[in-house]
Amino acid sequence: MNYLDDFMVRAALAGVGVALAAAPLGCFVVWRRMAYFGDATAHAALLGVALSLALDGPIMVGVLAVALVVGVCVTFLSGRGLGEDTILGVLAHSLLAVGLVAVSFMSGVRMDLMGFLMGDILGVSKTDLALIWGGVVAILGVMIWRWNALLTVTLNPDLAQAAGLNSRREQLVLTVALAVVVAVAIKVVGALLISALLIIPAAAARPLVRTPEAMAIMAAGLGGVAALGGLGAAFQWNTQTGPTIVTLAAIFFVVSHLIGALRRR
Repeated sequence: MNYLDDFMVRAALAGVGVALAAAPLGCFVVWRRMAYFGDATAHAALLGVALSLALDGPIMVGVLAVALVVGVCVTFLSGRGLGEDTILGVLAHSLLAVGLVAVSFMSGVRMDLMGFLMGDILGVSKTDLALIWGGVVAILGVMIWRWNALLTVTLNPDLAQAAGLNSRREQLVLTVALAVVVAVAIKVVGALLISALLIIPAAAARPLVRTPEAMAIMAAGLGGVAALGGLGAAFQWNTQTGPTIVTLAAIFFVVSHLIGALRRR
């Protein structure tokens, strides 16, 4: 028997894969206070879905293309008259609205809209799984390759400048990696919850560890457990899987911060 024929096995592998990819990026999102950036990129993903459906192309390709455009625009428009939060706010809400309007004009798509917004992890196919894990391997490879540079630019900009690191280039690397995460995660948790899967496991890991590397590993572990536990809970209680995964991650966040508060006493 081919274990990948079982939809629950495919769903579990997809959830764990997204958690592994989101963990290191989520740490940088938390350290850089880029939560709104994750929201903007995720909301823009729906426009990518609409374009893919209109052109009859792969959903992940359309989402990745739009997410990349948004990330690059933010990177190069920041500091040119408008604040980054303003740019992100305009892009996030405008592209989400445009995406929803575009999808509403497409016949036969309306019934799938909730799946794109909230995720459809139980509908992950073997092809989706291959694309997800391809993205995971690419992201982890880039993170390992650029980890020291990204960490230096994030935590000590003066040292990064003295070392000759290009902060804008590292920002672009992070932006591209975030775009890939959004593209691979939309099938698992949906456009509205991608940012939560990026931020919550990393924020939950922060009070429990002392080093950046340990935080990334802990975030991956918490994200993986949230994915598997949320999948099982959703199957048991017949709830939506994406929101259930995020809810379990939120519980981990509350518990970890309670533990952190007890440690400080």
